[in-house]
Amino acid sequence: MDKIYFDNGSTSFPKAPGVGRAMAELLEQGAFNINRGGYEGAYEVAERVLDAREMLAKLFHAESSRQVIFTPGITWSFNMLLQGLLCPGDHVVVSGMEHNGVMRPLEYLRQTFGISYDVAKTSEEGEVTPEAVEEKIGPKTKLVLVLHASNVCGTVLPIEGIGEVCKRHGVFFAVDTAQSAGTLSIDMQKANIDFLAFAGHKGLKGPQGIGGFLITPRLDACVRPVILGGTGSHSDLLTQPSELPDKYESGTMNLPGIIGLHAALSYLEEAGIEVIRRKKEVLTRQFLEGVTGIPGVRVIGKKTMEHRTAVVSLDFLEMDNAIAAFYLEQEYGIMTRVGLHCAPLAHQSLGTFPKGTVRFSFGEQNTEEEIAKGIEAVKKILENRDHL
Repeated sequence: MDKIYFDNGSTSFPKAPGVGRAMAELLEQGAFNINRGGYEGAYEVAERVLDAREMLAKLFHAESSRQVIFTPGITWSFNMLLQGLLCPGDHVVVSGMEHNGVMRPLEYLRQTFGISYDVAKTSEEGEVTPEAVEEKIGPKTKLVLVLHASNVCGTVLPIEGIGEVCKRHGVFFAVDTAQSAGTLSIDMQKANIDFLAFAGHKGLKGPQGIGGFLITPRLDACVRPVILGGTGSHSDLLTQPSELPDKYESGTMNLPGIIGLHAALSYLEEAGIEVIRRKKEVLTRQFLEGVTGIPGVRVIGKKTMEHRTAVVSLDFLEMDNAIAAFYLEQEYGIMTRVGLHCAPLAHQSLGTFPKGTVRFSFGEQNTEEEIAKGIEAVKKILENRDHL
């Protein structure tokens, strides 16, 4: 049975051409540490890391590549922001679609250090307006933090409008681009974004375990580093360097991951993000049109391609979604993700808590034939549900 991968919302597969080769070459031919070794091989690796920073700064329209900080991923990035910025009494505004990578550290800080947060009004299609965010901003609000696109239903939030609200009120604005980086255009300056967290392994098509954030000088001046140690710079001092990126990059970096991400970014520049977006849009529209109206299944979130990404959640109304996902894989070779997707708050907003959904998420490597097979598999499972 041929396998069909519809779980790109979790991690992209296959990775961009050349990613695995670049990582293997580094490990096999010269896995030298940067900012430590004073020899040619280390300098060559450092150049590629700097080039990756410059590509990310260009991609997200940051002012400088020094603003690009590498971490293991978005969860680490937001922990570094929230624990490094917030103090007792501070207030945060989030959307009703946030991932536990944001909500768990926020809830921990609420229970332990006395910060507070409010959830902006969110529709059953996952929509959040700038006005809904503004309603929750108060005198103690220090930060507004929202995702750009939902990992549950694909709805895209209006980050430029929300950023304008934040600018007007003088609060910091942070954006989670896990489901949009590499697919949608993101301009930190146009959207007034102070902190942009990215994952290397989803739309950017790099390996797992590498991601990071971009931070503006205005916000950086207010954030304490929470992980301190050797950086290869200012080694005569016992205090943490204050300049970027060293301030937030203590310890040995994930160089194989960065080099793999560099290869993926090179592919994206060559292939064109807009071309990739259009391909995903065609596939997602085909799937939405094919499953909408099938008796016994409900499309969660927006039913059209307006303000959405290539993530579609289905609720099998008369059967357990986990059983549906099991038969999709066992009988039809279709790999999806079922459950709450580490986003219980989002499922509460969408009306799918605690049952969850079956999530289909497409990549540009998928084909229209695979989409047609997915639609047919959904129909057959529903037709045979009484015998499953």
